[in-house]
Amino acid sequence: MPGASLTHIRLLLLIPTSLFPNNIETLLAGGATAFALALALTFLVKAFCYKVGWLDRPATRRVHIKAVPRLGGVAMFLAFVIVAILFYAPGPNSNPTEISIFWLLIVASTFIVIVHIFDDVTGLKPRTKLIAQTIAAIIVMGPWIPTFRGVLLYTFSNPFYHLPLPLPFFHEPGIYLFMQNADFSLLAIPAALLTWFWTVGMMNTINLIDGLDGLATGVVGITSLFITITSFLQGQQSIAILAAIFTGSVFGFLPLNWNPAKIFMGDSGAMFLGLGLAVLSIMGGAKLALALMVLGLPILDLAVVAVNRKRRGQSAVHFDMTHLHYRLLSTGLSVKKICLLFYGLTIMFGVLALRLARIYKFIGLGLVGLTMICLALWIDYRLRQRRVPLKPDGPNNPAPGGDEHPATEKISSESRPNLNMESKEYQAPTSSPLPRTQSQYM
Repeated sequence: MPGASLTHIRLLLLIPTSLFPNNIETLLAGGATAFALALALTFLVKAFCYKVGWLDRPATRRVHIKAVPRLGGVAMFLAFVIVAILFYAPGPNSNPTEISIFWLLIVASTFIVIVHIFDDVTGLKPRTKLIAQTIAAIIVMGPWIPTFRGVLLYTFSNPFYHLPLPLPFFHEPGIYLFMQNADFSLLAIPAALLTWFWTVGMMNTINLIDGLDGLATGVVGITSLFITITSFLQGQQSIAILAAIFTGSVFGFLPLNWNPAKIFMGDSGAMFLGLGLAVLSIMGGAKLALALMVLGLPILDLAVVAVNRKRRGQSAVHFDMTHLHYRLLSTGLSVKKICLLFYGLTIMFGVLALRLARIYKFIGLGLVGLTMICLALWIDYRLRQRRVPLKPDGPNNPAPGGDEHPATEKISSESRPNLNMESKEYQAPTSSPLPRTQSQYM
């Protein structure tokens, strides 16, 4: 599709191209418009959910004491799509496939949101959701013969390029994964699998941290903000504008998702945010290391928890209370403090990713791992001080092989947290860890 098509759409919608003559003005205007529209749509979705009864109702494994709407992700998705069509257009120096990636992202996001709206309302099995995530990943790759029209991880920047190493391999500016172009062939299988792993993994990583009010929303918003800054500094103005619109859409949802949440994003929102981050971090290149650093803690947490589940002979999607945010809740920290802690760490690693040269990003990734270790040690020390046992399977030790689906998750009423009815703020229990407030199963 020609690059001018979106400009024509903007003209048809009476958005004059001269209104924002500079890229920075378009970036700020797009982000601000997305923020305002997402906020307005969140109120509308909230009211609609109350009207039709699509609510996350109190249960033995929930900490909220009244029904809360669960389709907030729809507001973010609609805000992003509408504002992107109005403001985004690839620049003259953009990659020829950029416009294709944009439309493939819109199609894949629409598909994944629709499937997970159904999941939020009626529930789907983990295998069904994994199939839907795989289809969305295939869509954004765009494997239309004879070439891939979307994102494909087959080349990476060489961090050792400027080092005086004797190996000729390290003198190339790029590292290729068995192929040097996006042609559809058997050589593309490793790249396609890696792209699938990155995309599906990112969706489930965001779903993982959507366990506390405002946690996933804030972390994703900060991450996409750093992607915006990085793209702008690299001269990728159109990608920066698209990332700014995504950022505004996410932050526009945060006011109503902040603890105590008036609305949850649901799996539809978590999957949309994960898919958006996965694609934005690949578009234009040089942002994978940034995404790995900024989202390093939840990515490591997902990997460690999944490995421990398999070691116990359980499914990787089996529910337990060993996720990092659950363990922090058990130490006595409030939901708001945990969110601010994650926000601060996300900002710190984002700044490091911007400041560090390519070769030193390995040091940054090492700092992420060191932070994870320090947090785990502090949590264990704090739990021993408070004499709070942390059982791998939660308070009632569900049978191995169970998954993290609300229909199968049971926690006794005795293990629910105490609530301060005046402040409506969660209080940590004295004898068992807190359950999550929002769904974060695969």
